[in-house]
Formats: sequence, structure tokens, C-alpha cells
Amino acid sequence: MRERLTTLACALGAALLLGTLLLRGDALPARRAALPTSLEHAPDGLLGLKSWLQQERVGTFSLRQRFGALSANAALHPRGNLLIVSLPAVTNFRPEEAVALDRWVREGNTVLVLAALRDRPRWAQFPLAMASDLELITELTLTPSGEAVVQARAPRRSAAGSAARGSRAAGDRNGGQKAEAAQLARLGAELSQPEESTLVPNRAHAYFSGVTGALGFSDYAPVRYTLGIPRDGFALALGHETGSAEDAFWIRPHGEGTIVVSGFGSLFSNRALGKADNGRLFANLIAASVGPDGKVVFDDEHQGLSDDYDPARFYRDPRLYATLGVIIAVWLTWVLGATRLQIRRVRAAAPREAELVRTTGLYLARVLRPAAAARRLLDQFLERLGSATGRAPSESAALWEWLESHPRLGHGEARQLREWHAAAHGNRRVPLVRLHNLIVHTERQIAQ
Repeated sequence: MRERLTTLACALGAALLLGTLLLRGDALPARRAALPTSLEHAPDGLLGLKSWLQQERVGTFSLRQRFGALSANAALHPRGNLLIVSLPAVTNFRPEEAVALDRWVREGNTVLVLAALRDRPRWAQFPLAMASDLELITELTLTPSGEAVVQARAPRRSAAGSAARGSRAAGDRNGGQKAEAAQLARLGAELSQPEESTLVPNRAHAYFSGVTGALGFSDYAPVRYTLGIPRDGFALALGHETGSAEDAFWIRPHGEGTIVVSGFGSLFSNRALGKADNGRLFANLIAASVGPDGKVVFDDEHQGLSDDYDPARFYRDPRLYATLGVIIAVWLTWVLGATRLQIRRVRAAAPREAELVRTTGLYLARVLRPAAAARRLLDQFLERLGSATGRAPSESAALWEWLESHPRLGHGEARQLREWHAAAHGNRRVPLVRLHNLIVHTERQIAQ
């Protein structure tokens, strides 16, 4: 049982290590927040708007490609369509997209830009990030709101009070730094309750027919911006935020089409569509912009829903984690149930004498040169021959003469041994098997 528990702990550790290497987390709160897409049912999504349009038999289309596909898509009529773009976006806009969008709008289509200028929903926590995209799409610039600029007037003081002014100025600097730190902390903290902002019309217009006010929601303290109009450009302000002199809804003719910019990014989200006159405002936009064969196009591509491969979308898919869970469960079952935890000990039998001799011979055959082995065989042969005849091994010449004159040996056998003796001492190759057999034969003949 202890071995099973140890194996289970090691297997879980291996699975945790694998998950750490393969899976990743995303620390950006903006990526964890619900994005304004046509499939999102959270409060900041646009699924409610899409469902409402489908119930009213208004054509809808989820664009999951770059803007270059607008003109080439067979599902879209060439004119009379409304494109909804939310800013800030997750995927950046490319210059060639701006060219394609400009051409598409000029052909008689409308683009509605929901830019978080006056509100700050959860998905638009960093509104300044949309400055370049907004200018690329609408040719309008992002500028700080005039209400954020506060001019402080310094009162006049006499020369006698200069010391008091110096100490007061130091206190003002410290107080200003604390106020700035408190303001930054407030901007980064999520509000306990969403803050509501109201859009009201400036004057009568078809878009605001029957509209007295539309609500936007902020989950963070708003950092209010407005649009800067270029010198050679034109944008008509149709609405403003209540309690402020800053405009918040603009319209700009562009060729045969129209560019509409809303300073409230959450104006038609799921939680805002049924509030105040938000639905009436969007219905007016549909009536004025969408033709008989036109559709409402949701820009889901730049909010993370793409037909191309998207790593973030891959890791958000719950099927990935369900598949990994099944694989890990099957693997753990196999490790704990089908794996032999203890290896059976096998005692190896002691080697026999013949195996030891064979192993030693193979080792010597690999490391000993044939000439050296032949010299050793012949030297031992001469030593045994000298002991039998009473001669010293150093008298090799006398031993060879005695051997060649021996009556039981052939003259050729003794001469062959002598030639191999000379070859071995000359480091030349000698056939060891034939040498061994000839020495054995010679000793047997002498012993008879």
C-alpha cells in the first residue's frame, strides 16, 4: 500500500509539472473580462443585441476576418450594411484594413464605432490604448476632456509673507502628491457598483427620434476623453453627456456612407440595451443605415473571435481541459493498476569453469598481439624441452639442432617450428592455432 501511495504522489507531481509546462495563465484583467462580441452572454457582451435583431428579422453577420473580407464576402450586399466596431480592441488594426474599410464605407455602408471615451466598462480598463486605432478608422484623434483641466489661480501675497508662502508651497506639493496617488489608486480599483452615465441629444435628429436619454456603464472610474476634429475634417456632434459640456456622439459623412462614433462603449451591451432609450437609439440607427438587403455586421475579429488560429481562444476552450482531465485519469489508472511496482529479484547462477576460460581467452584474444602470444608459446616450449634434455633455455641453437635430429620427428616439423620462432621474434604474424597443435604433436612424439 505504501508503494502505491508513493507511486500516486509521483504521478500527480509529473502531471502537475506537465500542466505547468503546457498550460499558461493570463494576468491581464482585460483579457479575463467578458469582451463585446456577438457570442458573449455576459453583461458586456453583444449577444442580446444580436438575438434582438434576429427576432426582428434583421440580418446579422459575425465578421471573424480582417476588414479586407467585407467587400469580398458573398454573404454581404455591396451597400446598406452597418458594421459595429468596439474600441479598445484586443487585436490591432492594420493600415491595409483601414484602406479596405474606407473603400467599403464610401460605397454606401455605415460603421458604428463604440469607443469607451466617456465610460469605462471592465473590458476597456485601459482606454488610452485605442488612440491609434480610433484615428486609423475614423481619422479623428483622441484628446483629454476639457473638464479635466483645472486652472489654479495663485493669490497675491506681500513681501513680508514670503516665508509663510514657502512653507505653504511645500505643504501644497505634499498634498498634491497625495491627491495624485489617491486618484491613481481610484482609477485602478474596480467600483463596487457600476457608475451610470447618460447620453442626451443636442438637437433633433433622425438617430435621436423619440430618445430622451441613453445609459452607459462604467466598472472603473471613467477617464473621460473627447474627439479632436482635424482642420480639414468634419464631424457633427449629435449628443453629449448630462452634467457636462463635452460631446459624446458624432456623425461624419464619408462618400456615400457614414461614420458614427459613440463616446459610450457600453451603450448597446447586454446590460444596457434594455435601459432608458438605448434600444430606441439603436432601432433608429438600423432604420437609417441598414438597407433592404443589408445586414448588421459584428466585428468579432478584433475582439478575439477569429477564423484563424488563436492561442488565447485555444486555451479558453473548456474542451481542452476536459480532454486533459480524461487523459490524466486514464494514465493514473494505468500507473496504479497495471504497473508492476516491485521488480522480482533474479539470482544469476555462478559461471562454470569453461565459461571463465572462454571469457578469459576472448579477452586475451582482443588485447594480446599474435606475435607476442606466439613468442610466449615457443619460449615455454623451449623451457620444457631444455628441462627434458638437461640444457638451458638460453642454448636455443643446440636445442633446435637436437630437435631437428630427433628420430621420431619429421625434419619439416622441426624446421617449421624454428621458422615460426624467428617470425615471432621479428613481430611477424604467426598462425597460433597451427603453432599450438604442432607444439602438442611434437611433445607427444618426444615423450614416446
